[in-house]
Amino acid sequence: MIKSILWDFDGVLINSNEIRDLGFITTLKEYPKDQVDQLLAFHHENGGLSRYVKFKYFFENIRMETAEQSRIDELVSSFSKIMRTLLVNPDLLIKENMHFIEMNYDSFNMHIVSGSDGKELKYLCEELNIIKYFKSVHGSPTPKTQLVSELISKNNYNRNECILIGDSINDYEATNDNNIFFKGYGNEKIIKLTNKELVLN
Repeated sequence: MIKSILWDFDGVLINSNEIRDLGFITTLKEYPKDQVDQLLAFHHENGGLSRYVKFKYFFENIRMETAEQSRIDELVSSFSKIMRTLLVNPDLLIKENMHFIEMNYDSFNMHIVSGSDGKELKYLCEELNIIKYFKSVHGSPTPKTQLVSELISKNNYNRNECILIGDSINDYEATNDNNIFFKGYGNEKIIKLTNKELVLN
């Protein structure tokens, strides 16, 4: 029986994918378009990874140069400012999942565990007036697998009673690493990885 639900944020609670793309394009506007396109492809394949990892990948694996931490921090800050401006829009919330949360938040232990920046996540949840539904909100730069592990340990949750709902392969890998259940959302390839006996209605 599931007692604790860990929610991914982007693409699961909010339709933010196009805005996240715009954030990368705008933040990296001084770099060649073909390189930014390669980063977007990596971003789409690894939605659950932190932007810190994605910007580092951009420099080290696409531009083949040293990823200076100061430059990464600068880009992350710029990216976050764009997100804080554009994502504070209740119309972007995914209605079916928010309806489930509103109706059931007092029946489950609900948490947000995302690859997005932790401070930014808390800001958005407060501005969107949804933070009240969750016992805690967690984000990067800590990797998702570690966030899930620490959350379960801190709250002394039974792993057999935990499920993570996400839309990326990184979400699925985090559940495997932590031996909890998984429900895929919004992406046919990921939905197929759902533990069928635990589909939530």
